[in-house]
Amino acid sequence: MLTFRTMRRELPCMLLPILVMRKSSSCLFYLEAVQILLKHSADVNARDKNWQTPLHIAAANKAVKCAESLVPLLSNVNVSDRAGRTALHHAAFSGHGEMVKLLLSRGANINAFDKKDRRAIHWAAYMGHIEVVKLLVSHGAEVTCKDKKSYTPLHAAASSGMISVVKYLLDLGVDMNEPNAYGNTPLHVACYNGQDVVVNELIDCGANVNQKNERGFTPLHFAAASTHGALCLELLVGNGADVNMKSKDGKTPLHMTALHGRFSRSQTIIQSGAVIDCEDKNGNTPLHIAARYGHELLINTLITSGADTAKRGIHGMFPLHLAALSGFSDCCRKLLSSGFDIDTPDDFGRTCLHAAAAGGNLECLNLLLNTGADFNKKDKFGRSPLHYAAANCNYQCLFALVGSGASVNDLDERGCTPLHYAATSDTDGKCLEYLLRNDANPGIRDKQGYNAVHYSAAYGHRLCLQLIASETPLDVLMETSGTDMLSDSDNRATISPLHLAAYHGHHQALEVLVQSLLDLDVRNSSGRTPLDLAAFKGHVECVDVLINQGASILVKDYVLKRTPIHAAATNGHSECLRLLIGNAEPQNAVDIQDGNGQTPLMLSVLNGHTDCVYSLLNKGANVDAKDKWGRTALHRGAVTGHEECVDALLQHGAKCLLRDSRGRTPIHLSAACGHIGVLGALLQSATSVDANPAIVDNHGYTALHWACYNGHETCVELLLEQDVFQKIDGNAFSPLHCAVINDNEGAAEMLIDTLGASIVNAPDSKGRTPLHAAAFTDHVECLQLLLSQNAQVNSADSTGKTPLMMAAENGQTNTVEMLVSSASADLTLQDKSKNTALHLACGKGHETSALLILEKITDRNLINATNAALQTPLHVAARNGLTMVVQELLGKGASVLAVDENGYTPALACAPNKDVADCLALILATMMPVSSNSPLTSLTFNAINRYTNTSKTVSFEALPIMRNEPSSYCSFNNIGGEQEYLYTDVDELNDSDSETY
Repeated sequence: MLTFRTMRRELPCMLLPILVMRKSSSCLFYLEAVQILLKHSADVNARDKNWQTPLHIAAANKAVKCAESLVPLLSNVNVSDRAGRTALHHAAFSGHGEMVKLLLSRGANINAFDKKDRRAIHWAAYMGHIEVVKLLVSHGAEVTCKDKKSYTPLHAAASSGMISVVKYLLDLGVDMNEPNAYGNTPLHVACYNGQDVVVNELIDCGANVNQKNERGFTPLHFAAASTHGALCLELLVGNGADVNMKSKDGKTPLHMTALHGRFSRSQTIIQSGAVIDCEDKNGNTPLHIAARYGHELLINTLITSGADTAKRGIHGMFPLHLAALSGFSDCCRKLLSSGFDIDTPDDFGRTCLHAAAAGGNLECLNLLLNTGADFNKKDKFGRSPLHYAAANCNYQCLFALVGSGASVNDLDERGCTPLHYAATSDTDGKCLEYLLRNDANPGIRDKQGYNAVHYSAAYGHRLCLQLIASETPLDVLMETSGTDMLSDSDNRATISPLHLAAYHGHHQALEVLVQSLLDLDVRNSSGRTPLDLAAFKGHVECVDVLINQGASILVKDYVLKRTPIHAAATNGHSECLRLLIGNAEPQNAVDIQDGNGQTPLMLSVLNGHTDCVYSLLNKGANVDAKDKWGRTALHRGAVTGHEECVDALLQHGAKCLLRDSRGRTPIHLSAACGHIGVLGALLQSATSVDANPAIVDNHGYTALHWACYNGHETCVELLLEQDVFQKIDGNAFSPLHCAVINDNEGAAEMLIDTLGASIVNAPDSKGRTPLHAAAFTDHVECLQLLLSQNAQVNSADSTGKTPLMMAAENGQTNTVEMLVSSASADLTLQDKSKNTALHLACGKGHETSALLILEKITDRNLINATNAALQTPLHVAARNGLTMVVQELLGKGASVLAVDENGYTPALACAPNKDVADCLALILATMMPVSSNSPLTSLTFNAINRYTNTSKTVSFEALPIMRNEPSSYCSFNNIGGEQEYLYTDVDELNDSDSETY
């Protein structure tokens, strides 16, 4: 991609752009040539590989006359190239003022931006073309515009040191402290790029020298780190920049000089009052940083200035730790000369000698040893410096430590010796060989039971294994160190070196091991052999090595009872599978079953490994073998949808109508899972042998039922194209029931279109139609579809429930609303318990549904309709605490004196149990006068009789005498007196105190 930083004058390989050049001596010739080409209809909009047009090339090369000829023929002078730059961008970058004027006069967009949102003024400012900048500004260019990273033209000019542009922009009043997306001001950018002249100008104009960016760095941090920032730093310090300002990670400018080795700048900062031992967030001082990166002069300056050489940094390490770890011997000498205690540990107990051994610099190690460092001192993990040297394969350091007398068989807290670590990391075997020659014991096991043989095998270090075997035969070594995998030893490994090498695919290490370890069928804790693990991971070379040495192929594990053949088939390792099958005895091993009766063919199909499927079939695998659930490989292909595997099975004669233990065929399963390709292949196979694919499972469901139930419309469409599915067979809970109960409207519509509208009223075994199913699940779209096909809205099931009752009972408010409003469902119908839809809604506490039904009821008889228990809707609503429903019922004339089979009024129905209801009746009888004809009279005396039974411990002699005075609070307060009350209309009896109680 062409960039402005490296703008090359690459002209497209087209005749017209080639002639658009800026050679002054031949300008007239080329102009005439361009005009001739234009006269002969040359394409003025032609683009090169960078999407640049002739106008772009002319603008970049100051070919003003050519541009004047091109522009009138262009519909748009703002066409952008691949980088999003217009001709104006190119002209501004190149500093061609006349070209800029021409383009602006012909309608060029002065604020057009490229793909980085940079405008022409950005590039003119960056390149320092002051006259072009002025020209752009005079034509309305935004001097405060920002690119995608919020760089302004001032940032651009400051970064490249264009002082004239900087001064001009500052004179225009732009904000000199405006941050970009990273929080960097123009002063930050100038310091980072070492533009001291710009820095001086910005400071003179009042730029904030201590402003922080997003990471907390000030311009002084950048000047301290920058390659050319020395003069910038002097200017900042001289103008009051804070030398101790910390970034978000705690670094001061002195840290930055230490990080980048800016020796003279560190002196300036120190002389300006910097804190020598200031710490960053990791606790590192500038001395730690200088030691880490080996800046010897800086270390000398810091120590001379009073830096504390014993101050702890990250992980409690001292500067000497970091110098030794990084291998800077001269820095170590400087730090040692300051009187530091060489054996002082860090937070993990590691001394500087540990760090030197890990770092691998022999000069640092010898320096520390000669100074008296303790070579046997252990850290908190029990590791000596020799452990670290061995782990990092630092042969010279290991040689020096052993030569100094370090113990080669010391154990760390994991039980590992230096030999364990050398076996892990030593690819060429030098460190391990030296340790063995110095009496390192290869038979020592760590706390997991692993010795050096295990580690070498796990990391595939063949040379290490050969070296160990040359000292002690591996079989003898493993026996003497308790390698019996089945024994109850506290210090035994759960897996052998053979397992480790086979699992990680180290066939060369395995070749060494099989020469000495005779039991190739050794098992791990789950009963898996090395061959099983190699086959599982697909390591062909390891499988080949083990088979050639006589490893058993048909050994089953303890858990799933699977063989290596199963393992290879499961993960699709066809090469391993062919090796195993080709060497297995007897020949029927290809159909060997695991604990669930699954064959390798089933597992290959299950995971979609087509190559393995063909390999097994070509070796004679039984294509119709069943597992303990009665499922074949074809059942698995139908569920997973691996079409190539299914095709392979069908080509080898797999039967597509075999049933599993639930009576389901592969056709059922493919339809249920929505695998249209597999379903089509199975149907075609069934048709070719004149078999009936509309077979039903143990519950009477066909493939069409399952496809409709799960909403696989393409499968439904394919099945309906088959003649055998043109009639409804199997379970009376029809495919239409299945479709609507799961809101699969598309499938339902296809069924109706294909099988006819008569199916919308077909009942299931319980007398429920598809409308019942849609109402039960509140699927309004399906409900609308069924109603549009003349579904019987008042059809009742075997319990007498209509779709409305079912919706009301289940609180399906959308369905209730539609049935009572649009479908005009009959609200008077009752089920076998004589409940209306209103009873059922109230009985389940579905207040919204009850209110929707009540809204459509005007008949007082329906309001007071009783069920088999003589309960009115008011009884049921009150019992369930449906306040709004009760209020609506009372407003519509519900009787408050109606009694149920227990003799309870709606008020008493609110009681939680019969005993409470009877108590409430007694209290009400005491509070209110009742006539002999009142329902409450019989209720009261019935209640009394219950409690005056001889079996009761409490008895009542007589009711208290009721007061009949007109002023009694139990009497009616009406102006007409007693006679008027006697002739009051019966309907007004609802307006009584009894209603209140």
